[in-house]
Amino acid sequence: MTAAETHSSETPAYTGHVDPRGAPATRRLGRISITKLSVGPMDNNAYLLICLETGDALLIDAANDSERIADLLEHGPDRPRLRSIVTTHSHDDHWQALGAVAGQTGANLYAGAADAAGLPVPTDVALEQGDVVPLGATQLEVISLRGHTPGSVALLYRDPGHGHLFTGDSLFPGGPGMTRSPEAFASLMDDLTERVFAALPDDTWVYPGHGDDTTLGAERPQLAEWRARGR
Repeated sequence: MTAAETHSSETPAYTGHVDPRGAPATRRLGRISITKLSVGPMDNNAYLLICLETGDALLIDAANDSERIADLLEHGPDRPRLRSIVTTHSHDDHWQALGAVAGQTGANLYAGAADAAGLPVPTDVALEQGDVVPLGATQLEVISLRGHTPGSVALLYRDPGHGHLFTGDSLFPGGPGMTRSPEAFASLMDDLTERVFAALPDDTWVYPGHGDDTTLGAERPQLAEWRARGR
């Protein structure tokens, strides 16, 4: 059994909850596995995605605790190969381990074009709405969600029958992420409404940058309330 296959054994009753600085939780889909790990003092989520066909891996947000992130990759000859790191946005709690993990693995670095200058290491690929990020034999789609930061991005993996959406700090259970002006809030709500809720079904699973997972169906009834409250 390869390391990719070992990583892909889904933990019993995956719920999208991990304890702060606790053990990771892993789920297996048809073509990839997803491992969620809480890191750092702000309970940031780091997500390791592994293509089960090739063993290639992609990390979403090298937020903190580089040694714990490295442990997800193991150390044997069949360990997953970290090809890519995507930083969802430029706030510093989402990239504390970026330099260390990139230096250890040589992974290509991706970030939203408008946020790339705010990262501590140079970005290899600046992302725009509609771009794709490779993951072995499959890929993730880039959705630009402007507002929490100008270059915030979400990543969508389309598993047969279901979508899996990694939203950084742009969408959480109970509302959008923090914004610093009415204009930024309106921009984020417009992008969430048009590019996420109008485009994707209710069973789309949402993996946020902090805390527990949710689904679009659980959040959709609150869209009007979010816009009315202005935050």
